[in-house]
Amino acid sequence: MRAMGYEGRKVGVFGLARSGIATARALADSGATVLAWDDDPKGRDAAAKAGIGLIDLTAADLRGLASLVLSPGVPLTHPEPHPVVRRARAAGVEIVGDIEVFARAKPEARLVGVTGTNGKSTTTALIGHILRESGRRVEVGGNIGTPIMDLARLGADGVYVLELSSFQIDLCQAVDCDVAVLLNVSPDHIDRHGTMEGYVAVKRRLFAMQRAGRVAVIGCDDAWSRETRDRLIAGGRHRVMPISAEVPVAGGVFVREGYLVDSTGGVERRIADLTTAAPRLPGRHNWQNISAAYAAVRALGVVASDAVAAIASFPGLAHRLEFVGEAKGVAFVNDSKATNADAAARALDCYRDIYWIAGGRAKEGGIEPLRSYFDRIRRAYLIGEAAEGFAATLGEAVPHARSATLDRAVTDAYRDARRDGAARPVVLLSPACASYDQFANFEARGDAFRAHARAVIDGEGA
Repeated sequence: MRAMGYEGRKVGVFGLARSGIATARALADSGATVLAWDDDPKGRDAAAKAGIGLIDLTAADLRGLASLVLSPGVPLTHPEPHPVVRRARAAGVEIVGDIEVFARAKPEARLVGVTGTNGKSTTTALIGHILRESGRRVEVGGNIGTPIMDLARLGADGVYVLELSSFQIDLCQAVDCDVAVLLNVSPDHIDRHGTMEGYVAVKRRLFAMQRAGRVAVIGCDDAWSRETRDRLIAGGRHRVMPISAEVPVAGGVFVREGYLVDSTGGVERRIADLTTAAPRLPGRHNWQNISAAYAAVRALGVVASDAVAAIASFPGLAHRLEFVGEAKGVAFVNDSKATNADAAARALDCYRDIYWIAGGRAKEGGIEPLRSYFDRIRRAYLIGEAAEGFAATLGEAVPHARSATLDRAVTDAYRDARRDGAARPVVLLSPACASYDQFANFEARGDAFRAHARAVIDGEGA
């Protein structure tokens, strides 16, 4: 992918992880003079190895830059702007992200953007899988997998499917999606957006950037998303396709009694029994993901039978209700991506006899919102900084142990699951916490759980 419109101009790139380096490379290859920097010496070392020139943007004169391309991880507004953001604004330099640079390259292919608090990665990957299985040329990226500027350039017959976080949307100005998807909204990233209203406003920008007549796929299972749907319908600019995993929605896609129902043509049609047709996507939260993906691909012209066949063959994603294996009738499920209570609720809703591993660095509200699921939990195994707080919330309602570390929690949970004789025991890592107290990220935490679970499984000869 080449960065268009920056030929012969100076561009700053701040933040040199994979996406930052990919953007800097694309800009340089397109004839721009790139001035790159990262607060972290590791990022600077990686850029230098990639042949990218470095200059300290926190001290350099930023006047004359065409743009500052900012990593989405760098604070733009809250809790306070990063110093380089303040300096760019003072110099009159626009601040954008790599998604905006991609959009300005004006690729011919159609564009699907997926956002929401939970389910973005699964839905993005599922849309890409369905399109690929139905014979389309597809590239998947954004907040998942390959950095966007490393994606192949597609022609008019192709489709880019992008996972878009609120941090990324905040750095966009003119990203015009053919199909924009909002799955759901629940409290998250308030520290980066100031208020819940600020967080929601950023999510809604994805639709504000669409041209008239574009498709908006909107989840209807929370109040914020329903309000977004109502606003878009009232505005009259979008073709709105509502979706739900809980209630029928006129003119959209929903799930009733486990069946995927398509009512986009004004007549309800049962499409598939998801309890058997989507083995790697269990639970109501995944029914919402499936509904959104189905609506999006139907809007792009995929026939219903092809969509259903592809959903059935979808392998799922790592760290998102990932089935690791089974030992002596005890299943191990890796849901490390559940970094807040809302995500953990979706996992707890999928099983009955749960030996729950939870904890880490707690989010606001802790696990108090999960009380309605406590009767599904046989025992809980608490790790990390949140252990004491979570123990207080569980109290007498759920037997629990302070296992402290993940390896101990896996061992304890498996021992108790074998001893208790539950009908369908599941050792479930769904932490409802960030990972940063003990692990670099949720992937590292999930990888560790998988390794510990595999050791148990292999040790039992399963």
